[in-house]
Amino acid sequence: MADYKQYIIQAQEHGNLMISEDVIATIVEQAVTEVEGIVGLNVKPGADIADMIGKKSWGKGIKITIGEDNALTVDCNVNIGYGQSVVTVANAVQSTVTTALESTAGVKVASVNINVCGIIRQ
Repeated sequence: MADYKQYIIQAQEHGNLMISEDVIATIVEQAVTEVEGIVGLNVKPGADIADMIGKKSWGKGIKITIGEDNALTVDCNVNIGYGQSVVTVANAVQSTVTTALESTAGVKVASVNINVCGIIRQ
């Protein structure tokens, strides 16, 4: 069974540039983990097994939706460190992810939705 992937397609002077949703997810993951106060993405049990059978983004805490105009909607499931301001950290994640995607991949970001799944003592 073939794995269906979405691509962002950008017209260039000598052809098209296609950016896989896996590339976008990697950029998002790196950006999220750089934010102070983030303990990590909320990974579902079984994500390693899903990765082995080819469902790479399942359970990894990130969902990428590519709109008709190639604008991205990003959903992030995160864990925040105990004692951190949830609102401040969530705003920082939104800003960092948007900046990383726009500067690295040159894509338009429609929204970055943050789902705080847990508070973890460090």
